[in-house]
Amino acid sequence: MKLGIFTTVFERPTLERTLDAVRSGGFESVQFGLSSAGLSDTPDVLDADFCDRIRQGFAERGIEMAALSGTVNMIHPNKVEREKALRRLATLIASARGMGTDIVTLCTGTRDPGYLWRYHPENGSPGAWTDLLDAMEQTVRIAERHGVVVAFEPEVNNVVDSADKARRLIDEIGSPHLKVVIDGANLFHAGELPRMAEVLDHAFVLLGEHIVLAHAKDLRRDGDAGHDAAGTGLLDYNHYLRLLKETGFTGSVVLHSLTEAQVPDCLAFVRGKLERLKTG
Repeated sequence: MKLGIFTTVFERPTLERTLDAVRSGGFESVQFGLSSAGLSDTPDVLDADFCDRIRQGFAERGIEMAALSGTVNMIHPNKVEREKALRRLATLIASARGMGTDIVTLCTGTRDPGYLWRYHPENGSPGAWTDLLDAMEQTVRIAERHGVVVAFEPEVNNVVDSADKARRLIDEIGSPHLKVVIDGANLFHAGELPRMAEVLDHAFVLLGEHIVLAHAKDLRRDGDAGHDAAGTGLLDYNHYLRLLKETGFTGSVVLHSLTEAQVPDCLAFVRGKLERLKTG
């Protein structure tokens, strides 16, 4: 497994300086957000020359773009906003390979109109699921045309809030171009933290073969997604990473939800866990 990080952890004035910071930090790969190159993460237009510059910047430094962030609200309650978001997502998917990756990450969305990762009681409604299926069908067909995989992340505050719903979505869409981003800190509904091993085991049984990217952050309570740096909360990293290894996963484990000052300790923490997995 490779160790990666979100490029947004390193706030620099240019793409090149951001990538230099990634390399100096000791990372092999990143999840890339276009805001690190001075654009919106989901722009209306992407120029081919701009994509070439990004790909070249990565190649010159020997850094892998493990995935491109394409998080939009796929079930926004306003249809006009939802359609605009999907058009922007289509632009990202069409340009991903030109930037050097074939994975675009997704958020399945929320009925909350103001914040992408805020719970809303309508997330569990039949209408929300129907809207998600429609949006995901469109997105996957675009991904198929461009030879790209789109990978969504189960998260307790979104419409796909569990491993069961994630597997249901995979089965209903039925495309090899739809995969999963796993984040062990995002799976625990209120009251489930004492059943941590059981919840993680269940998620990997249902989703293990579909995982193409893993996130490494932490949580301090259940009923919400984790917002803490890896190793600073309650997630059982020994169990989480062991399950990841047992699936045969060889991709990137991407540090998330940390400040630049926390990078050395978090990197050492996750690297140490991965090293012990090799010998354990």
